[in-house]
Amino acid sequence: MTKYIRRAAGLCAVLLVALLVNAARVQVFLASSYDDNVANRRQAIARYEQPRGDILVDGRTVTGSADTGEQLRYERTYTDGPLYAPVTGFASQLYGTTFLENAGDEILSGTDPMLAPLPLWNDVTRAQNPGGKIVTTLNSAAQRAAYDGLAGRRGAVAAVEPATGKILALVSTPSYDPAELSGTGPAATRAWNRLNDSPSKPMLNRAIRQTYPPGSTFKVVTAAAALDAGVVRDLDAPTESPDPYRLPGTTTSLTNEVDGCENASVRYAFEWSCNSVFAKLGVDIGLGDMTAAAANFGFNDPKLKIPFSVSPSNFDLTLDRAQLALSSIGQFDTRATPLQMAMISSAVAGGGSVKAPYLVERTTTQGGRTIATTGQRTLHQAMSPATAQQMRELMTDVVREGTGRNAAIRGATVGGKTGTAQHGIGNSGVPYAWFISWAQAEDSLEPAVAVAVVVEDAAADRGEISGGGNAGPIAKAVMRAVLGF
Repeated sequence: MTKYIRRAAGLCAVLLVALLVNAARVQVFLASSYDDNVANRRQAIARYEQPRGDILVDGRTVTGSADTGEQLRYERTYTDGPLYAPVTGFASQLYGTTFLENAGDEILSGTDPMLAPLPLWNDVTRAQNPGGKIVTTLNSAAQRAAYDGLAGRRGAVAAVEPATGKILALVSTPSYDPAELSGTGPAATRAWNRLNDSPSKPMLNRAIRQTYPPGSTFKVVTAAAALDAGVVRDLDAPTESPDPYRLPGTTTSLTNEVDGCENASVRYAFEWSCNSVFAKLGVDIGLGDMTAAAANFGFNDPKLKIPFSVSPSNFDLTLDRAQLALSSIGQFDTRATPLQMAMISSAVAGGGSVKAPYLVERTTTQGGRTIATTGQRTLHQAMSPATAQQMRELMTDVVREGTGRNAAIRGATVGGKTGTAQHGIGNSGVPYAWFISWAQAEDSLEPAVAVAVVVEDAAADRGEISGGGNAGPIAKAVMRAVLGF
């Protein structure tokens, strides 16, 4: 009998060891695969069992969490949702996350190990930390001025601080309320379908994800390239440019909307936006120097993040001379995001360097302990400091006595460039109105803000569209908000 007891005890010991080995295999080696299994609802339940961390603008939270008492307990809420939607994005239990809600998800959800005082202990206990906070670089007054200025029209505004690259405003309209997508009920599904089916595309972030032909605002790049390449040495010298200008190798003539463009100086041509002068300048500069100049301003860069990705702006690398002429005045296949055009204006205001734009000042724990800060860095040297100074003169002239007079601000020096970009088959589409600018208070040592505005406004009368008339006043309101005027 004792023999059978020993055998039974041995079998039990083997089974116990096997059970312990299997438990260790499941809990240690297979834990991550079970965690990531789509059928495992524990992660979703844990994710929403505590309030999500907040996103801050000027020290004020623009997000929150509402206790629903349901299994997925906390739903995301938003203050001034449509105003900040291009920045916050949405955090939806059904449709995931976008923009800062996505880029900062580990901080906001509390899963970032840096939130824990003792990260290794958290790995052992699998404890969940309270969600942290994201402090943005936005200026709430500038954001509001841009949003109100667009007044629901299709368009976008981007504003940056030239010296640092801080994004002060990022607006896209028409917008939407991200709170509509919170929760798991039929209301969220209906909102999702409505927003995606809308012809006005309210969830498209036009400031960073839509590219437009920049039109005459691109002449800033062409003028800077001409000065740096030595093609232009005197802003006031005649340019030997015919009016109209026949595109090289074609029978097509490029005309102007204003008089006085024949053999006009670069100063006059920039001030009054002579297409013929800048098209010829682009050809004289040559494809190599033009593509290099565009790249130095930030074009053709697929890696730009702020921290979420930005659609690359385009300047073609292979062009014949006629295409180069059109590309040099912001037409043909040249396309840019509003943020890219704000970077161009910022480079002029900032002495020629393109600062990396960024939207997050710092991240913190719920209690306010700083986890990480965003360091300032230079992406490119777009032009020499001497050229930047000359470009500031040209842009100042546009606002003082040219096409951008609507953007003038008492008590500040303002530089700008208008643009009216043709598009559509045979240029049949209503032109996009552009205005890029920068502003410096008279008692300040450096410019405080650079702005880019684009207005699509498909409902407008074609004859009434102009960068100075439609986009200029919006840029002026944003600049005044940053300056505190």
